Amino acid sequence: MKNCEYQQIDLEALSTPAPSPSPSPQPAAAAAAAGPAGPGGEAAAAARRQQRKWEVFQGKNRFCCDGRVMMARRSGVLPLTLALILVTSVLFFIFDCPFLVQHLTVCIPVIGGALFVFVVITLVQTSFSDPGILPRATPDEAADVEKQIDDAGNTTYRPPPRTREVLINQQAVKLKYCFTCKMFRPPRTSHCSLCDNCVERFDHHCPWVGNCVGKRNYRFFYTFIVSLSFLTAFIFGCVTTHLALKMNLCPSLIFTLHSNFLYPPVKICEMLCVPLTPCLCTAVELVICFFSVWSILGLSGFHTYLVASNLTTNEDIKGSWSGKSGVEATTNPYSHRNIFINCCSVLCGPMPPSLIDRRGFLSAEEEETAPQAVCTEVELPALAAKKDTNVEESCLAFALSCTG
Repeated sequence: MKNCEYQQIDLEALSTPAPSPSPSPQPAAAAAAAGPAGPGGEAAAAARRQQRKWEVFQGKNRFCCDGRVMMARRSGVLPLTLALILVTSVLFFIFDCPFLVQHLTVCIPVIGGALFVFVVITLVQTSFSDPGILPRATPDEAADVEKQIDDAGNTTYRPPPRTREVLINQQAVKLKYCFTCKMFRPPRTSHCSLCDNCVERFDHHCPWVGNCVGKRNYRFFYTFIVSLSFLTAFIFGCVTTHLALKMNLCPSLIFTLHSNFLYPPVKICEMLCVPLTPCLCTAVELVICFFSVWSILGLSGFHTYLVASNLTTNEDIKGSWSGKSGVEATTNPYSHRNIFINCCSVLCGPMPPSLIDRRGFLSAEEEETAPQAVCTEVELPALAAKKDTNVEESCLAFALSCTG
């Protein structure tokens, strides 16, 4: 009986096959990584291995068109902003402009079209450009800074916020240390929690444009809100004029509205259907412009004050130079004491270059420290083979225990 059981189990068949006949996955993976032989194949493989900096960017941003266009990962209500501008303008050009051109002047659609194009261009420039992001410190730079400010060298201990002071126009300005970017922020720089980046001359994160507003796109943001206020006021005035002219040209409409209580609802609808149908879209424009023109004009006036004073929204809210933050009131060290010079320095100065170089290629050192997304995909087959080997060894041990 034991011999019969021994022949049924057949230990030689259950033994682990020799590794020599089975193809090893490592040479195949190495051959696949090596690519086609020859100088042309090596050059192509090297080109494929190169990565651009936007592909390993650590901030919460999205990139399009091979890094040429960047935006915040959370676009906010940017689609709503575009929808309101497009719907209001399209309704205005379709239902109001023909009537106004016929009864007033042909310049109305020309002015409206110029304002609309300018608004869209400045909105795109504000939303899809680099606001002035500062690159994060490299590991060597971060280690050097940490060594200077933390002599104990304890990596598990996170010290409290540390500051340095610099003199700007004979006035002391504090520089705060950013624990995320591992550097001391330059003057007027702040870390945006939504984009997870330090932005130079940080103004605020605007959800209506879906991006931070900083040193490189503030001029576009300011021209956007000013031109949008002109466009909204222009459409509001034209819509009001359109309705007033319609009322003067259709006195029967006014009489019907005043005497509607004398007629049943069906008769009222029949009488009002013809004169009110062309005016429904105009009424929609009137409502949208009425509720938005006041906030847009107020926002434009507030930022005009900031530009004239050479302030940012962040500095004005915190009261950095007015004593609101708990310190003594001091003068703004960045102001030129002249409204015209302040406006020119903020809006007409040279465009600073982008410091993150998002379309540049990674160097060899940066590729070593950059996170590789393909590492997990390469290790998965090896882990599966290890699990299969463990199962086979367990079966062999069980067979040996059965044979005694």
